[in-house]
Formats: sequence, structure tokens, C-alpha cells
Amino acid sequence: MSPADSRVLTAELPAIPRKRYFAIGEVSELCDVKPHVLRYWEQEFPQLKPVKRRGNRRYYQQDDVMMVRRIRSLLYEQGFTIGGARQRLKEMARGGAVNDAMIATPALPASANRRSEEIKELRDELESLLRLFPE
Repeated sequence: MSPADSRVLTAELPAIPRKRYFAIGEVSELCDVKPHVLRYWEQEFPQLKPVKRRGNRRYYQQDDVMMVRRIRSLLYEQGFTIGGARQRLKEMARGGAVNDAMIATPALPASANRRSEEIKELRDELESLLRLFPE
């Protein structure tokens, strides 16, 4: 993956407008996923079920858009396979309400948590030193 590709993955997605229904093109833009990928994910993830109307047109609701973002995060940002993402979503649904924080923060080993805490302490110490020496 090139550096440009990684910037695309980490870019923030736009806010979801307060609407009842979204066309597939709108969901594609809101979630940064191509329409053909959304149609494929509908087959692979039973949780993703947009309403189909006349002419087989798909209309996604708020929950569907959030589910697409969860799936995108699992696949593109956290590196899950389709099967792994499907299993993870099942586990999270069994555990109660699905929380975006649960998806955005993968479980870290204890050593990584320790390092993360040490980095936070160092950052806090550096910030306090910077306050001692105003510009």
C-alpha cells in the first residue's frame, strides 16, 4: 500500500446528514466505498439490508450507513478478512449494543498498552515543561 492509499484510509469520513433514506451513490460517498462494493457487502454481511423499492433500487437508512462504516473500518483499517469481519460483527451483536469505539480500537496486547501509557506520561511531562517556558 502506498502512502497516498494510507492517507485515504485514515481520512475522516463526512458527517451523516439527518435523512431517512440514502441512495447507494450517497452511501458510497459518505462511506468512501464504491457502489459495487456495497452491493457485494450486502451478500456477505446479513446485518446490511437496505430497503429495496421499485426497480430494485436500494435505499439505505441511518443504521445501514453506520453498519457500512463499521464494515469498512474492520476490513480496510483493521485488516480483517470478510469472514473475520462477519464473525466480529456477530460477536459484538451478541455482546450487546454495537459501539463504534469497540470497532475503532482493536484490542492491544498488554505490552502495547504499557507503551501507550508511557507515551502518554511522556507527552504530559513535555507539555508541562513547555508551559514553564512561554514563547
